[in-house]
Amino acid sequence: MSETVAGPLAGLLVADFSRVVAGPYAAMILGDLGADVVKVERPGPGDDTRGFGPPFVGVACAGDEVAIESEKTASVTESSYYLSVNRNKRGVAWDLATDAGRALALALARRADVLVENFKPGGAAKLGLGYEAIAEANPGIVYCSISGFGSSGKGASLPGYDFLVQAVGGLMSITGDGDDHAEPRKVGVAVVDVVTALYACNAVLAALVERASSGRGQHIEVDLLSSSLAALVNQASTYLTTGAVPRAMGNRHPSIAPYETLAAADRAVVVAVANDRQFGELAQVVGKAWMAGDERFARNASRVANRESMVSELEEALAARPAAEWVEVFQQAGIPSGVVNGIGEAFALAERLGLSPVVQVERGREAASRPSARPDPGAQVASPMRFSRTPVSYRLPPPHLGEHSARVESELAGE
Repeated sequence: MSETVAGPLAGLLVADFSRVVAGPYAAMILGDLGADVVKVERPGPGDDTRGFGPPFVGVACAGDEVAIESEKTASVTESSYYLSVNRNKRGVAWDLATDAGRALALALARRADVLVENFKPGGAAKLGLGYEAIAEANPGIVYCSISGFGSSGKGASLPGYDFLVQAVGGLMSITGDGDDHAEPRKVGVAVVDVVTALYACNAVLAALVERASSGRGQHIEVDLLSSSLAALVNQASTYLTTGAVPRAMGNRHPSIAPYETLAAADRAVVVAVANDRQFGELAQVVGKAWMAGDERFARNASRVANRESMVSELEEALAARPAAEWVEVFQQAGIPSGVVNGIGEAFALAERLGLSPVVQVERGREAASRPSARPDPGAQVASPMRFSRTPVSYRLPPPHLGEHSARVESELAGE
């Protein structure tokens, strides 16, 4: 439906009926890979994340392509949250509670290669947009449903949000200081939503590969709780294989040492020593080479068992110099280390390393020339994917509510 680009998914049409984070993020990844993604929102409020703020980015809203419940010209805002997971999409605003809105949605779904939705389980079917109804008319559809706790059984009726699943899924129980009296802590980003989006995207891509040989699509289901449990990796395996329940340990690793923060003269230094050779190098450069031959510290399992003594010895040596100086020494010796950066410092580091972590997403000349044009969202985090022949692209900024309704409706009508 849109101009073909050089991405690996160019030519594929994705109908994005999802909202908040997990579904929109999965659809955005598909868009970064070249797919034509049409984001379907309800008129008025649109995607919930539009209101997740501050911070907001102020924009002027006007023009007959934009569906706003109140006035045709209004002052509106979009949140940075919304902007983070919705680029490379065309936006339409359709009221699925109406016959006209449902007819448009059905027409889009019948043309789509991929459909992503996170209605409450059963919600899509009530609208005539369930998998069975769509697949009957479009047997090649790869239909991805995302839920909080699954689409059947007792979890189907439960609402699911990242923070809630971090809590009930066990992640918060292993995050925090480890003090018996300390409050459990969530991860500082919606990590369960992000992991779920990545599982969903992987599943969609696998189904598309299978479709290339069978000619048939299929229904994919991904839920937040299952994704969260899968992402516990070694912590989940510890429980399943031993019955021992992992606990929060602050910045320490339950199975590797020293793999933690250690106090230097001015601040903490992060040391990620993952094998005995690296520990020998660490002991050498801090002036305690004898530790590598001590039976308490020579092997990783022994270091884990004698962690307190090991930390005491290392921090005694580290107290002689600032963290930044130790990091320089450690890196020269090939020891994985660093300091705890703020987000700004993290972007600066990636820039210094030549990773180009930021892209500027701008509107096309045609859109920018219209009187109703809004400011560009500006800087966005670049995709971490690198392709030698078919690179990701940044063709469209996150759409304003209903920004492309007229054009998409015209395409669906065959005009």
